[in-house]
Amino acid sequence: MPLTASPDCDLVLYTHPWSRGQIARWMIEETGANYRQVILDYETSIKSDEYLSINPMGKVPAIIHRGNVVTECAAICAYLADAYPSANLAPSNADRASYYRWLFFAAGPLEAAISNRSLKVTISEKQERMIGYGSYERTVDVLAKSVNSMPYLAGDFFSAADVYVGSHILWGIHFGTLPKRPEFEEYIQKLVERPAYQAAKAIDLELGAALSK
Repeated sequence: MPLTASPDCDLVLYTHPWSRGQIARWMIEETGANYRQVILDYETSIKSDEYLSINPMGKVPAIIHRGNVVTECAAICAYLADAYPSANLAPSNADRASYYRWLFFAAGPLEAAISNRSLKVTISEKQERMIGYGSYERTVDVLAKSVNSMPYLAGDFFSAADVYVGSHILWGIHFGTLPKRPEFEEYIQKLVERPAYQAAKAIDLELGAALSK
């Protein structure tokens, strides 16, 4: 598991097919970049000293791009959008308000709300003032309004914010951690029709099937 990319490839994806690595792969496919993948095993290589030197959290995904290590899916999506500007996956610097807002809404309040709900963590009304998302129900309502207010989260065109937030919604509906609201279903239908999404999903499904044998 080399720490740097091979001479003919300056982007490496460290992942597992049944993980948040699916988000990073989709984002890479959207950029059209040439990349090499390193598939990690939950029981062994993901906790190896070599991988922990890349991501001390022992989590996937992680990428190395031209010697730069990036972890955390929202950061990976934002980084790759900037690293491959010809893919047009980020608004201009002057038009990034909604783009940043919803990227980090999903990385913060949404992720925490879904996780606590899934773990059956009960939040009292008083505790709602202490946590960033307030309540699960309010978070879901805000998310539904966000995907229903414009064609895409950053405006009229698809961006890295849609990869990241859309992945949360796709995952949430699939596993029942988000409700099947009309706003969500209409929004994700646009996403699953994208060639890059379909290509990334096909790769991970094939890898997952191979690992299951």
